[in-house]
Amino acid sequence: MKRTLIKNATLINEGYAGIASVLIEGDKIAAVYQGECVAETEASADKVVDASGKWLFPGVIDDQVHFREPGLTYKADIHSESIAAVAGGVTSYMDMPNTKPQTTTKEALDSKFDRAAETSVANYSFYIGATNDNIAELHKIDHRHVCGVKLFMGSSTGNMLVDRPEALEKIFAEIPALIAVHCEKEEIIRANKEYYTTRFGEDLPVYFHPLIRSAEACYASSSQAVDLAMRHNARLHLLHLSTARELSLLNDSPLSEKRITGEVCVHHLFFDDNDYAAYGNKIKWNPAIKTCADRLALTEAVRTGRIDVVATDHAPHLWSEKQGSCLKAASGGPLVQHSLLVMLDKVKKGDFTLDQVVRRMCHAPADLFHIEKRGYIRPGYFADMVLVDPNRTYTVTAENILSKCGWSPFMGYTFPATVEQTYVNGVLAYDKGIVDTSCRGMALTFNN
Repeated sequence: MKRTLIKNATLINEGYAGIASVLIEGDKIAAVYQGECVAETEASADKVVDASGKWLFPGVIDDQVHFREPGLTYKADIHSESIAAVAGGVTSYMDMPNTKPQTTTKEALDSKFDRAAETSVANYSFYIGATNDNIAELHKIDHRHVCGVKLFMGSSTGNMLVDRPEALEKIFAEIPALIAVHCEKEEIIRANKEYYTTRFGEDLPVYFHPLIRSAEACYASSSQAVDLAMRHNARLHLLHLSTARELSLLNDSPLSEKRITGEVCVHHLFFDDNDYAAYGNKIKWNPAIKTCADRLALTEAVRTGRIDVVATDHAPHLWSEKQGSCLKAASGGPLVQHSLLVMLDKVKKGDFTLDQVVRRMCHAPADLFHIEKRGYIRPGYFADMVLVDPNRTYTVTAENILSKCGWSPFMGYTFPATVEQTYVNGVLAYDKGIVDTSCRGMALTFNN
């Protein structure tokens, strides 16, 4: 069995930040040695990677991506986006159900798992989508192998809105799995749209987007989801929080004590509504990017642990689909290749510590979803790791974007660090700009 030693890295893991070496044996971590590597340890390895001066993190786990397969593969697919993921240090992902056909049956879900086993470079799981009438299908899922149920309490790309009160009650009362929810109140969005189009016409610029998909719409829906979860003691995960007010629905308790958890995505931490003038539709997402005050509140919530997870909502569209007014341009964009770099950029700016980045992007997703043997650098765990050079900058260009859609909101931006290597189950999946496209990830398993 091949033994690879990553020696003398600066390990950031479980509160430790210091020199360490990690021995990989097969697909697992065999040992972690704190302090300078000794000669006997190095002699036992088949391959030695000198990581002096580099940061070594657990692989990033992204709990919200849209890899667009099946049915929308002209703009993204599992293979292409998993390539982009490992290039960004993301070793595991959980993919959303708003595809064509929608992933709302066990048969459709099984088909996605089969496809990922054939083509995914990173580890994977898939949500099954809830509808107004598919409760029987939700009961069929195996909670050891499926990350959760995705519920749209607001319509977005590939409308899967669940709006019948009896259906919502049934889902929260009967489903023992984690329920991950997109929260925006449809009635408020419709009223806002009518108000602004009546006053200003249909050709609204993108800065109307957060006025139509407003903070009020987010809070009204999120608070409804929290009420449902509390009444039925359900496990609720609020996705892509975008407002300061929604943070009142969460608390700072340890993650292990929470039944209601929250996620923020990197674009809501990096951009605010002052950026629409420069970036336009490049930063049009649902929920919308909102005010500077919201961004600062979300940042503070990541620091305190009120927000548990940082993810991407990676949602590629062709650039042609991003054109037009705020009512016409597609919402979403590619982020999975640059999410870790965004957070390291914010470390340099003083917003976060390296430990906070690892806790929110690696440890917390593993704990929240009860993922088996991932999210930490520990003996016996799968060898999912990312090596970062903190002394080499990285500029995003058309040539180094690996997402199939071919663009990024960070085009031309220079990050202060570079992802150098990514290991997936002990395999060097990404090495200094080159992806091993033959690498295959594993299906995640959950201790549920």
